[in-house]
Amino acid sequence: MAARSPDTPNPDDPVGYFLQDLLYHGKSERTRAAYKRVLRRFETFLTDPDKNPSGRSVAPEAATQRDCMAWIHTLRGDHAESTIATYASYLHRFYGYMTQVGAFESNPMALVVEEMHESIDKDPMRREISVMGMRKFVSEVTHPLERAVVFALLKTGMRVGEVSNLDLRDVNLADEDVRAAYSLGERPQLDGRPDSIFVAADAVRGQVINGEERTASNKRKRETIVPVDDELRRVLVRWLAIRPDAQSPAEPLFVSTSGDWGNRLTPKMIRNIVECHAREHGWYRTGGGAEENVTPHYFRHFFTTHLRDRTGDRGIVKYLRGDVASDIIDTYTHNWGDRVREVYEANIYALS
Repeated sequence: MAARSPDTPNPDDPVGYFLQDLLYHGKSERTRAAYKRVLRRFETFLTDPDKNPSGRSVAPEAATQRDCMAWIHTLRGDHAESTIATYASYLHRFYGYMTQVGAFESNPMALVVEEMHESIDKDPMRREISVMGMRKFVSEVTHPLERAVVFALLKTGMRVGEVSNLDLRDVNLADEDVRAAYSLGERPQLDGRPDSIFVAADAVRGQVINGEERTASNKRKRETIVPVDDELRRVLVRWLAIRPDAQSPAEPLFVSTSGDWGNRLTPKMIRNIVECHAREHGWYRTGGGAEENVTPHYFRHFFTTHLRDRTGDRGIVKYLRGDVASDIIDTYTHNWGDRVREVYEANIYALS
């Protein structure tokens, strides 16, 4: 157990301590009353051995993830899902604050809330595709541009708009031939990070970025540096070897090789690429829903599911997806970039 400094609070009544701090922070009486009602109810659950899964009385600072999950479970049937989510957020904030001030050593609600907010498995009937099945699919995608787009979606978990927004400056590849032909990886965030892709968090549709008005927005909570493994690098290098000169000064990574020759691929174009190949493979049907049709969004689901199951590390997967803020990242390691690459390269699936 970590040693506490003399200035670290160690209240006999943690809930009361937190509620008092809410007052000091200027929270209204109504807000404080809501927190008090929920937190005291949780506290009562913990101290009742007949309800607590541990079979004993547990203080809030000693509660585990399982204790918190059990309490959330008791709310179901009596409350709407939105109410349960609100109660969980109250408990999460309580533990987060008490951990931050040093009164508690950890936040057992962190993973509980993460599970509740997980968005990839909303429909249990969604088509499930194995890595072997996806390999067969991508083997049929032979055009260098289309193959590079499909690989980028599948191996990074990026949204379709984020792939559309990539410029050459966002991609740093350790390949002498393409580096001689293109100015790659000129983002300062990529300095010293070969074989990486920078995904910005602030790109907005209609905004002029790097000299070009964008047709898509990035929906990340924070900027992300995604590793590029050997397989994705080879596919990107093959594409760059035949990439037409871009019409935009922003130098998009992916540009059209058809009617809009040299123009940035739009999200609609990328969706059409995926739909065309999915339809030919029997994975897309007009009128089919999300549980049946394979789309770029499904690729994000595939990436999340398989990498999460392989790593067992939801934090890193959420970082790669752009779903997590820097304060959560700090709970893992100060050397986050190397940690991400190490786990990613050890666990990312091969598609060819």
